[in-house]
Amino acid sequence: MSGDTILVEKTGFVCTLALNRPEKRNSLTPEMLLKIAQHLKDLAKEDKIRTVIIRGEGEKAFSAGYDIGEIPKELTKELMEEIRENNPLEVCFGAIEAYPYPVIAMINGYALGAGCEMAMACDMRIASDGSKMGIPPSRLGLVYHPAGLQRFINVIGLSRAKEVFYTGRYYDIMTAKDMGMVNYVVSKSEIISFTYRLAEEIAGNAPLSLKGHKFIFSRLYHQYELENEDQTKIQEIISESFNSEDFKEGTIAFFEKRKPEFKGK
Repeated sequence: MSGDTILVEKTGFVCTLALNRPEKRNSLTPEMLLKIAQHLKDLAKEDKIRTVIIRGEGEKAFSAGYDIGEIPKELTKELMEEIRENNPLEVCFGAIEAYPYPVIAMINGYALGAGCEMAMACDMRIASDGSKMGIPPSRLGLVYHPAGLQRFINVIGLSRAKEVFYTGRYYDIMTAKDMGMVNYVVSKSEIISFTYRLAEEIAGNAPLSLKGHKFIFSRLYHQYELENEDQTKIQEIISESFNSEDFKEGTIAFFEKRKPEFKGK
């Protein structure tokens, strides 16, 4: 149905999950994130789809990020704990990583903020020329969650990940490719055919090999675990940023399309 925020299409061993909010540049809501996670869990149980493609509807954006209007402006300790345990972003991105077969992000337009992280959670990324990628928490006054930072480190390395988060830049797609954020850049006219050819090539390989390699890569990615003491401190830092004057200023400046005036409070 066209009114669904997530569109599902299956062709052979390939399934497409399309973010369907083109009027909002496919910005992500909690409902959309949880729907994607549920679709992936259902597909995993069926064990018939050997490659998943995630894309955005329209030509302007893969996803412009998390719908900032959905971010709570005040976080109690109890709410912070609830978000930590059931954060829709982590539920969704964790489901992408846990899916037993490869997942490809088809990026046509903007992949920003949580949309960029969603692409990073995928196994491969194909982008059209003219697209942009970036993640702006430092420009909003937020401290990003460790799992998100780790995803960027896994894909582009520590030094590049530091640059991405410290600057908050939106990178043109060729710069993003040079940094390792995408595997291929193709023209807008070719991105659909190129991505589906790649998906079909992968899906045509031995299922046990695909699942085995995905499992091993996943375990290698998650070798490092934070100590409980570090996790507690990090949650305090993140909570402090959510409740800061700077985050309120960053949010207002975002909507007013102006440079924020941060005070470190």
